[in-house]
Amino acid sequence: MRALTKALVSVTTAVGIAAGGLATAGTAMAAPAPAQQQAASTKAVTPLAVQNLGLTREEARKVQRWLATHWDYNDAIDGYLGTNSWKAFQRCLAKYWGYDDAIDGIVGPNTIKALQRLLKANGDYNGAIDGSAGDGTRAAFKTWANRL
Repeated sequence: MRALTKALVSVTTAVGIAAGGLATAGTAMAAPAPAQQQAASTKAVTPLAVQNLGLTREEARKVQRWLATHWDYNDAIDGYLGTNSWKAFQRCLAKYWGYDDAIDGIVGPNTIKALQRLLKANGDYNGAIDGSAGDGTRAAFKTWANRL
């Protein structure tokens, strides 16, 4: 990888100088990134998909504890509703609230619709089952989480 980078920099420099573009040659000869940065850039980056839907970290911890008790959630109780939290929640939503999509931890419209059905059945939500995590859905989710 490093040899390829050096070769590309050398070729770019030679082309820049041959074309008479000193500005191009100057930027092509910039110092390479430190080895630590180069190593980090070659690693796969996994985005942290956190969707608390308006819950505070403490409220999200309540949800995670509930998921751990009832829905096989076995990740950190850290107050960040990430992919594993939502996978556990989707298992609940699939069993009782009409969620019929992949158990993938992605909080898309189908997950929100099933959550809205849960919240409506518990008397916390009175809006449309529309798959939109708007203010009403977020407020209802907060109310529900605080009862856990």
